[in-house]
Amino acid sequence: MKLNQLRDIVAVAERGSLRAAARHLAVAQPALTRSVRDLERELGAPLFERRARGMSLTAMGVAFVRRANAVLSEVRRAREEVEQLHGGTRGEVVAGLSMVALIALLPKALSLFRARYPNVQLHLIEGWYPTLENALKDGSMDFYVGPEPVQAPPSDLVQELLFENVRIVLARKGHPLNHARSLRQLIDAEWATTSVTFKAEEEFSELFSRFDLPAPKLALRSQSALTLMTSLAASDLLAMVPIQWIQSPWVGDQLARIPIRETLRAPSIVTIRRAGLPLTPAAEYLLDLMRRNVPRPGRR
Repeated sequence: MKLNQLRDIVAVAERGSLRAAARHLAVAQPALTRSVRDLERELGAPLFERRARGMSLTAMGVAFVRRANAVLSEVRRAREEVEQLHGGTRGEVVAGLSMVALIALLPKALSLFRARYPNVQLHLIEGWYPTLENALKDGSMDFYVGPEPVQAPPSDLVQELLFENVRIVLARKGHPLNHARSLRQLIDAEWATTSVTFKAEEEFSELFSRFDLPAPKLALRSQSALTLMTSLAASDLLAMVPIQWIQSPWVGDQLARIPIRETLRAPSIVTIRRAGLPLTPAAEYLLDLMRRNVPRPGRR
């Protein structure tokens, strides 16, 4: 089994056909076909189903590609780590960041990172842990910074607490309920969420039940911060969001905080990365810069 065979299998899986994969890799299609068939023969199992319009992974293929991606990612990291340890500044860092990380931790870190590693390409993916777990596990993502997941990460990932957090209530400027000063005054409103769990209704119910209030009506659920902000600005929906959102200039232009008196706890902000495998110097530097911007106790 050779690295170029792993590369070939991953390319075919990603592109969906031998022709497209050969074009992407800049190799002759017959050579790519032989590479795939030789590896299937070595493994004793088909990795693809051949169809008129392309190729799709078998169950065995799905498992193999997951491992192949992890191997290729570690090979890439090994090369970049050696180069960076020798003073090189090339490579790539892939980070999954929640809105909190993007607003509160990244801005001050970005310019310092670019000054130290001007030729390292940053690939920043906005999201939450449940949607990014597989990328962390297969090594295609270096680290995640965002809300702590409800369930602890599996043993091949390691989690580090950065800081505790709280929520605020956000609405459009001029909202009819902007005079409210308690959560009870908001129970008849309709709500939107970018829940970090797959059961947003339960998450909302728990928040309100802490104050002996009935569960609110959840009218919109989004996996995008931009979608949530757009929806709030264009309607009378309310949202509970991490307090750092109020620092965003996009929020300040269209949205405002409803200053209720209750303290609304939010998931802690953590970083998650693969266990037992070091980050490249560039990835470690970016993460360390973000650690330095963690809010101090009593400040958000």
